[in-house]
Amino acid sequence: MIYWQLFSAFFVANLLGYGGGPASIPLIQQEVVDHYGWMTNEQFVDMLAMANALPGPISTKIAAFAGYQQAGWLGVITATAATVAPSAIAIVILLNLLSRFKHSPAVKGMTLLVQPVIAVMMIMLTWEFSHVSFESIGYVQSFLIATAAWLAMVKWKIHPAVVIVAAFIYGGLVLPHIGL
Repeated sequence: MIYWQLFSAFFVANLLGYGGGPASIPLIQQEVVDHYGWMTNEQFVDMLAMANALPGPISTKIAAFAGYQQAGWLGVITATAATVAPSAIAIVILLNLLSRFKHSPAVKGMTLLVQPVIAVMMIMLTWEFSHVSFESIGYVQSFLIATAAWLAMVKWKIHPAVVIVAAFIYGGLVLPHIGL
């Protein structure tokens, strides 16, 4: 039963996660935290932070972690296959259709009008994760880290990977010494 649940949770989340990994994260969170209760929201945030620090697509890393946590190596294979399957199927089918109708106003409208929905999903996820951050490290630390990350990426054009590594270093070296 757990293998079917893993497959269906990750297949549906990645099937509907238009735009790739980041758009799938709120859908995966809904399945993993809210629907099946495999993790708490705090555990999901921690897992997501770790997954973001590792190379590769975010959805497959989340699937591998949740799959292993729930059903060992067969769970990893099941959840990861379910994560990859929608994209593989969609690439084969949809690219043929889209290439035939790429100048159609309906196709252009569909792809443009789904973008605000994805933006709202990402804002909601950020809002939920900010509450976890506020509760765990406090408002001041959260605000300072968020401001520093924003300045680094937007103003100084530092690559997000460098910002993530800096946050890891800060969290590992500084926060334990100040009692957080």
